[in-house]
Amino acid sequence: MAQKAHSIERRRKPKNFWKTTRRLLSYMSNRIVGLIFVMAFAIASVIFQTKTPKVLGEATTEIYKGVIKGTSQQKAGIDVHGLPINYDKIIHIIVIVILMYLAAAVLAFMQQLIMTYISQNTVYKMRKDLKQKMERLPINYYDTHSNGDIMSRAVNDMDNVANILQQNLTQAVTSVVQFVATLWMMFSISWKLTLIALITIPVSLLVVGFVAPKSQKYFAAQQKSLGLINDQVEENFAGQQVLKSFNKQTDTIKAFQKENNNYYQASWRAQFVAGIVMPLMIFLNNVGYVFVAIIGGVQVANGTVTLGNIQAFLQYMNQFSQPISQMANLMNTIQMTVASAERIFEVIDEEEMKDTKDDRAVESTSNLIELQHVKFGYQGKDLLMTDYNLNVKSGQEVAIVGPTGAGKTTIINLLERFYDIKGGNIRLNGVDTRDIDREDLRSHFAMVLQDTWLFSGSIYENIKYGREDATDEEIMNASKAAHVDNFVRRLPDGYDTVLNESGSNVSQGQRQLITIARAFLADPEILILDEATSSVDTRTELHIQHAMERLLQGRTSFVVAHRLSTIQNADNIIVMNHGSVVETGTHDELLKLDGFYADLYNSQFTSGLSF
Repeated sequence: MAQKAHSIERRRKPKNFWKTTRRLLSYMSNRIVGLIFVMAFAIASVIFQTKTPKVLGEATTEIYKGVIKGTSQQKAGIDVHGLPINYDKIIHIIVIVILMYLAAAVLAFMQQLIMTYISQNTVYKMRKDLKQKMERLPINYYDTHSNGDIMSRAVNDMDNVANILQQNLTQAVTSVVQFVATLWMMFSISWKLTLIALITIPVSLLVVGFVAPKSQKYFAAQQKSLGLINDQVEENFAGQQVLKSFNKQTDTIKAFQKENNNYYQASWRAQFVAGIVMPLMIFLNNVGYVFVAIIGGVQVANGTVTLGNIQAFLQYMNQFSQPISQMANLMNTIQMTVASAERIFEVIDEEEMKDTKDDRAVESTSNLIELQHVKFGYQGKDLLMTDYNLNVKSGQEVAIVGPTGAGKTTIINLLERFYDIKGGNIRLNGVDTRDIDREDLRSHFAMVLQDTWLFSGSIYENIKYGREDATDEEIMNASKAAHVDNFVRRLPDGYDTVLNESGSNVSQGQRQLITIARAFLADPEILILDEATSSVDTRTELHIQHAMERLLQGRTSFVVAHRLSTIQNADNIIVMNHGSVVETGTHDELLKLDGFYADLYNSQFTSGLSF
């Protein structure tokens, strides 16, 4: 499975950065007012922060003036008891600076609070769309995508999007505003020093322009590798008993180490490239800082610039480099996030099965189900059915038999419209199933599969899953009919026994009985049993067969059978081999044909085998 997922990842199309970005931002379109407030608060907060160094520099200048004046007085022979510093003015400046910093902090908190709400609401909508799309996707999507890859998109990629929206979107705005505001304040102090500082910008842009494309590729590879690791870990945890029984622990560790090494290499490259940016930006900033400090010192000595303004300018030099560094780091984060968003949108954009609603004519018929000239083949493969016809009346039992891998489940998948047919039509009560809402169509069916599926919860809740509005009496009746009640009463917590994730705290046969009880509770018009008794011991199977004879009266059923002795009385038997329908008829009719079914039947009773 991991290899299949890896081949799928290699076929991914190149990314479209701006298209994906616009689509991601469109999820926030209904929060425009909130975004305006966020931007306004962010801009105001940056302006207050940017203004404070120059205001604080005035205090330094005032102290410097007092020191110079006092020194001059002393040299002139004037008796000086203290430096003539205007402390009232300095205190006034400090109070203003504190208020400005406080205002900046409050505004930053408000914009972050609003942005948190907007980002979480946005991701909530995306997660909701993704979940709804996953419910509408055809079964073949799950056939071609590993569980680890799907989980990586739904969890890891979604978290990446949430982080960028909540933390980095406003930072991008504040970085731009801080860059412009800082540049303006620097020009207001000295245009010559500002030009010196600006020399580093082209070099910084070259660094960002070189690193960003590289990081996008490596971060995308990192996400792919993470999906493969998730897939492998899930498989290993789910199959612990099989792994240990076949002594595959060493092989599993080696396989994991290989995938882990791939993830390490991808992550290392991504983080290494991203990590280059900050040291380079710091180095360039320090070079500019040195030149500004030397030239600024000369200007102070010549009296062309005040000491306080030079102090402020050096602070602006640090602030000036911060937004450039932040934008450089943001480019890496944004690239990774857009890669994650694209992976989510790939699922949302997957082609889904649609109800055609073509208002095709409803045929008057006495049949409950009709397959008329059906053509079907799985994607990329030859047709398995080229012109198949089948009529099923209400209350009839249709058996589907054939060797393992013959395609017995295919017909079941077509009836419930898990796959769309390539030609012909399938009708339910004379209505083409493509004209019926899928939920409405599937409400006529209940399935009991060979592979049991139970969720984490009590036995009572798992049975009630078949029909949520069922009464306690109806649940008990279904449990007794399926022989669940017999073993549940012996459990310490009875029907309140909580099943674990895989249901392994009850036996395989008991899990199958619970799923059968769930189907009985649903009381469907059509019951599908896909080798439902394959995991049940002979004694329990006899109980179930007896219960089925009673419960299937008046109900149409499709039974995928592996023991031909259990379906001899079926109204119709569909025989499949190599994915195609080879024979159809009753038990006696098929034996008279002396064909494939007869060979299967005779081989079972001569060799004791079942298919």
